[in-house]
Amino acid sequence: MTSLLDFVDLPVAEQKARGLLFTPREIAQQPHTWKKTLQIFKEHQTQICSFLEKAGLRDELELRPVVVLVGAGTSDYIGQALELLLRQQWSCEVLVCASTELLPNLDDYIVSGRRYLFISFSRSGDSPEAVAVVEQAVRLHPRIAHLIVTCNAQARLIEVCGAAELSCVVVLDDEVNDRSLAMTSSFTNMIVMGQCLGHAWSIEEYSEIVERLVAAGQSFLLRAEEEAERTSLLGFSRVCMVGIGSLASIARESALKVLEMTAGQVKTMSQTVLGLRHGPMAALDSETLFVCFVSGEARKVGYAKDLLREIGEKGIAAERIAVGVPSTHAEIEPYCESYLSVEVDVADAYRPILDVMFGQLLGLYCSVARDLKPDSPSPGGVINRVVQKFRIY
Repeated sequence: MTSLLDFVDLPVAEQKARGLLFTPREIAQQPHTWKKTLQIFKEHQTQICSFLEKAGLRDELELRPVVVLVGAGTSDYIGQALELLLRQQWSCEVLVCASTELLPNLDDYIVSGRRYLFISFSRSGDSPEAVAVVEQAVRLHPRIAHLIVTCNAQARLIEVCGAAELSCVVVLDDEVNDRSLAMTSSFTNMIVMGQCLGHAWSIEEYSEIVERLVAAGQSFLLRAEEEAERTSLLGFSRVCMVGIGSLASIARESALKVLEMTAGQVKTMSQTVLGLRHGPMAALDSETLFVCFVSGEARKVGYAKDLLREIGEKGIAAERIAVGVPSTHAEIEPYCESYLSVEVDVADAYRPILDVMFGQLLGLYCSVARDLKPDSPSPGGVINRVVQKFRIY
């Protein structure tokens, strides 16, 4: 087995030559960085809570703002991972709208007379859509409150946000401002910050959850890297990933990680557990790797079990991998070739930062197996760490 630490311990010259200088380290560092992100929130808790209160999140229910979670690509999946948690914790309407969709349709999303809070997630804070959306919103809809979560202290978004009537900026530690093309530790740490926001007035309760997530993350990495390497050597050319609720976002992000780090050599797709039957199942075949992120909630487990069983009966996957908590192991194991256990007892809403590490690792090992460079797997520059500038209309 080749572990993450084996990659990290390679001579620096070899890491650079193989494109392994950043990605393995950034994946491996995740559990210990989550505590740092929690600490950053605690250091700014008074300021953040004051901002959230001014934005209306503690007003009467009918007066609370519509919260819009904004991001592009992986940053959009951050919002999807947080949507249900924030909706429940804040008792208000929360919707996810990718900046790539919001930019050309901003006025169509805004209802006159309603209060809004835009929360923008962006690793670099410099992507064209992220900056342009906030610029336009500040100019055209000045009453919108803006909260920026970024990993870059020099982000253009910070400057743009400063022109808003009500704004707040949270900058994460530079350690999680991933240098690799693929977002890994920046993704999970911005989710942790989003979960902190959800518990803004009950942070000690969330602190206990973080302790469990860190411990689970450290042990899960060891099992997930072994499974990811084993799977990568099977040579699948197609991967389908599914999830339910908050875990649906992880199916999307994991599929993207494999696609990005293999420069499209492995074709990927993602769906919700129930959505796969509505047409997309036609893309599966006997050469497909099928990955299901299984809910820990009893009522939802049945949907995953039935789908895994159906795929096996139809013979439209070469292998089925289930990722889930110990409590669902016995029920799911008969319907998959491999069950990867996440050893933690938390609600699904808190699991994205754990489960996604399997998708990240699968992308890394599939990239290595194809002699690509995970740090910069797109030799022709088709995709880049930060989306290149384009014309804004």
